[in-house]
Amino acid sequence: MSKDIVLAFSGGLDTSFCIPYLQERGWAVHTVFADTGGVDAEERAYIEARAKELKAASHVTIDGGPAIWNGFVKPFVWAGEGYQGQYPLLVSDRYLIVDAALERCAQLGTKAIAHGCTGMGNDQVRFDLAVKAQGDYEIVAPIREIQKEHTEVRAYEQKYLEAKGFGVRAKQKAYTINENLLGVTMSGGEIDRWQTPGEGAVGWCKPRSEWPSKSLRLTLSFVHGEAVALDGEKIDGHKLLAKLNGLLASYGVGRGIYTGDTTIGLKGRIIFEAPGLTALLVAHRALEEAVLTKQQNRFKPDVARKWVELVYEGFFHDPLKTDLEAFLASSQSTVNGDVTLETSGGIINAVAVESKHILNAKGATYAQAADWGVAEAEGFIKLFGMSSTLWAEVNR
Repeated sequence: MSKDIVLAFSGGLDTSFCIPYLQERGWAVHTVFADTGGVDAEERAYIEARAKELKAASHVTIDGGPAIWNGFVKPFVWAGEGYQGQYPLLVSDRYLIVDAALERCAQLGTKAIAHGCTGMGNDQVRFDLAVKAQGDYEIVAPIREIQKEHTEVRAYEQKYLEAKGFGVRAKQKAYTINENLLGVTMSGGEIDRWQTPGEGAVGWCKPRSEWPSKSLRLTLSFVHGEAVALDGEKIDGHKLLAKLNGLLASYGVGRGIYTGDTTIGLKGRIIFEAPGLTALLVAHRALEEAVLTKQQNRFKPDVARKWVELVYEGFFHDPLKTDLEAFLASSQSTVNGDVTLETSGGIINAVAVESKHILNAKGATYAQAADWGVAEAEGFIKLFGMSSTLWAEVNR
C-alpha cells in the first residue's frame, strides 16, 4: 500500500522529477503549489496541469501573498537591513511554502514531506530546518539522493522523465531565474564566473534606454511601521508590494549584483531585482530616522543584522528571531506618517516626510538656529571631548 507524502511543487524539472521518483518508492504524492507572486494565471494553470499529467494523487494551489507580507515583509522592513548590507532576502518565500505544505500534511494526516532542493544550495537548509522546527516529520529530498550517484543531475532528471513518457519544457538555459512577490534573483553563466552579466540576465527592471522620460513621484503611508496606503489609497500589503514592483521596475529601481557568504560555505554571486522592497525600505528608513531617538537609530541596525542572518541561514523559527521581532515591533509605535518618494530612474529617494512624531526641537534647527547660548555649547564640547583632549595633553 502506498503512503501519503506532500511535495512542495513548482512544475519545474526538479519537482516534476520528484513525483514519479517518489511513486516508484511506494509514495502517494500530493502536490502543493504555494503561489508567492512569481507566476501569472497561465503559469498557475500549467503547474496544475503538470501535476495532473504526472499523476499526483492530489494537487492544491495556495495564495501565499498575505502570508509572505505578514510573515516576512513587515518584519524585514522594520529591520531595514539586507543580508551583508545588500541582499534583500528574496528567497524567504521558502518558509511560507513549507508552511503551506505542512498544512496539507495535517489535512491528509501524514508526517511525510518532500522537496526538490539540491544538495548544493541554501534552500535545502531553509526547507529542512523550517520543517524540523515545526514537528517530527520524515523529510525526503530526491534530488539530494540521486546526487550520490549522478554528477550531471539535471541531465539525469530529464532523461528519467522522458523515459517515462513525460516531456520536459524548454526554458532559459543560460541562467537560473527565481521570481516571487519579493523580486527576482538570477545566477548561472558569467554571473557565476564573476564576469560582466550578459544581455540575457534581465528580469523585471528595464534598462536605462527604456526608462520613462518623466520622473515618478509616489507617497507611502505608514502605521506602526507598516505601509498601509499608496498615494492615499488603502491597499492590502501584498497587493501594494505588487503594485510598487510594476511601477518601479520600469524605472530600473532595485537592481543590484552582489557576492554573498552562503550558509553552506560557498561564495554565491547573483543579480537581484527588488523594486517594491527597495521603495519600502527607503521610505521606511526616512520616516524612522526622523521619529526614533538617536539611541534607537544607533542600536536597531545591530538587531536587524542578526534578524537577517537568522532568516538567511534557515533559522526562521528560532526563538531568538521571535525575541528580536518583539523589539522591532516595539520600536515601531511612533513610525507613523507619509513619505514621498521620487525617481528619475535607477535610484529612488525619499524627498518629503510628514509625521506628528518627528523629533523637532521647537527653538533650534541644525546649523541654522539654536535656543542655547555660546557658553553652553563650549561647556558641552569641553565635557564631551574630555577623554580625547586629556590623552592629547598627557601624550603630546
